Amino acid sequence: MNNSITARFKLDYGEFQLSVNLSLPNSGVTVLFGHSGSGKTTLLRCIAGLQQAQQSYLEINGSVWDDSDVGIFLPTHKRPLGYVFQDANLFSHLTVRENLNFGLKRIKAHPPRPSSKGGDFQRIVNLLGIEHLLDRMPERLSGGEKQRVAIARALVLNPEILLMDEPLASLDTKRKQEILPFLSRLNQELNIPVLYVTHSHQEVAQLADYLVVLEAGKVQASGSLSETLSRLDLPLSQDREATTVWNVTIAEHETDFHLTRVAFDGGSLSLPAIEAKIGTPLRIQIYARDVSIVLEIPRATSILNVLPATIIDIVDGESGQTIVRLKVGNQPLLAHITRKSAVILNLKISKAVFVQIKGMSILN
Repeated sequence: MNNSITARFKLDYGEFQLSVNLSLPNSGVTVLFGHSGSGKTTLLRCIAGLQQAQQSYLEINGSVWDDSDVGIFLPTHKRPLGYVFQDANLFSHLTVRENLNFGLKRIKAHPPRPSSKGGDFQRIVNLLGIEHLLDRMPERLSGGEKQRVAIARALVLNPEILLMDEPLASLDTKRKQEILPFLSRLNQELNIPVLYVTHSHQEVAQLADYLVVLEAGKVQASGSLSETLSRLDLPLSQDREATTVWNVTIAEHETDFHLTRVAFDGGSLSLPAIEAKIGTPLRIQIYARDVSIVLEIPRATSILNVLPATIIDIVDGESGQTIVRLKVGNQPLLAHITRKSAVILNLKISKAVFVQIKGMSILN
């Protein structure tokens, strides 16, 4: 069976043209990222069959859903997918339980694939923490609760792929922070590929395994999250919120100092104490603005995380800023420093340096 998702679309929609050719992983969360009008939602709608492109080819799990050359186009109701919109769109006259049960008849038409862990009603209810909401009407739910129910409704259909179109866009910051951990758990516990549309840097950092950057209907870049975020030819690396995401594992608890040491591919870091078992995987985020560069190990510094690194690339940004891409062990890392500092330190590609990481945030 094909272990990737192949999506090729050419769509001429008046003043907007979509032209993409993608091979995406058939696991984890693939985030479609870009500014408004970049083509994210149009691409998702083509994959869902809600919009038909003039030229198209879509293959998922070895099954062709769309091929304009031979006249194949499965309508949306025949595609084994789940779709979560910006608004929950729950049936207001049905309870949460009745909303979840509404589409279950579709499962008969699309039997579960052997590797699927979706479609189990109770498992999904527990995973999204909505057991206590089952007998409520939608009007009695908060915005975050409605979206969790909408996600559950899509998952109980046992889809082969879950499509999510900016599901947090209508929520305030507090509600977003409530629901993000549930979305992270979906990735960790369900064997269903997710295509997730957003223009939020935070959602990219917290959820993405694979990142597709769209601009004006075309793919600017696609690849693993850490590598794509650190590419200097993309606007993401020059943004004030530029960040690097590392996957780490808890290695040791330094109880005397209320610290936890985490290991990554090629080194380790000290973080404020984390209540989790040794061996627990974590995802951490390092802002480029919180990374400084030195030529020698400081003799005295309050910064605990000083690591050897090699400069991979360096470019001048705006307003006197220089963006440096480094390698720490086998992990990419971005640093934003002043152009004057880059000149004083004589920074060049392949130069061995040390980085001081002043702060990190734990994403999940």
